[in-house]
Amino acid sequence: MLLFGAMDAAMKTVTIDMGVVAALFWRCMIGVVLALALFLAQRSPAIPRGAVLRLHLLRGTVVAAMAVLFFWGLARTPMAEAVAISFIAPIIALFLAAVVLKERIGSGAIMASVLGFAGVAVIASGRLGLLGGAAQAAGQDTGVAQWSGIAAITGSAVLYAWNLILQRQQAQLTSPQEIVLAQNLIIGFWMALAMPFVGTLPGEQLLSAPVGWGLLALSAVLSILSLLLLSWAYARAEAQALLPLEYSMFIWGALFGWLVFDETIGWTTLAGAGLIVTGCWLVARQPRP
Repeated sequence: MLLFGAMDAAMKTVTIDMGVVAALFWRCMIGVVLALALFLAQRSPAIPRGAVLRLHLLRGTVVAAMAVLFFWGLARTPMAEAVAISFIAPIIALFLAAVVLKERIGSGAIMASVLGFAGVAVIASGRLGLLGGAAQAAGQDTGVAQWSGIAAITGSAVLYAWNLILQRQQAQLTSPQEIVLAQNLIIGFWMALAMPFVGTLPGEQLLSAPVGWGLLALSAVLSILSLLLLSWAYARAEAQALLPLEYSMFIWGALFGWLVFDETIGWTTLAGAGLIVTGCWLVARQPRP
């Protein structure tokens, strides 16, 4: 989750300057090079076929739409608020796991999710309290841009819930290296198709600067490391055991928002984080089958 927080901060910076489609395209191109090296380093790399290939295509397409919505919204929304909204995804996915993966939902997992959601509600209430007159006094955007950002992140959260279930299925069928390579290739393909509709190489002023390429490379490396670790974890644990741990992402989102974008952290953030950590602790101490 720490790696995802750092990646979000890097991608928010790049997306603000060059747009979400171009940022995702170039990040995936760098990611393909890195992921291909990892894939070929396996003892017996093989081209996926059949059900595995279909699952790669499905998840890659879902993640492409999810990423566009999330990073587009993130460029218009404070990081802490964006992460808080996205926390509806683990709750949706917890029950999707029961339907799709036939996993039994334990009482501890439900309690952890309730605590996590309560923590998010506390944090979001503090953030939403800045809207209206208070936000205007603080010089923050309260218009269509901010609300459209919230709507986009909400949509991405629904897709993220589906992605979490697909991730669990995918991790049981193939290697993390193959998953990472397939995802970068498929997302890059969809972004390449979309680029003509948003202009040719938007954000050239960023690409001409070393810091732009540095942020894209950093984002690609963090994305690959995060995906490798998640794929490894989902291949070894049930979705309901891992999903509540997603809530710790808020802590890192708030931290990077403060460090990089000077977004404030109030008492509601601390109170909500306490509930989130408690939920993570409850699910972590559950006996495993």
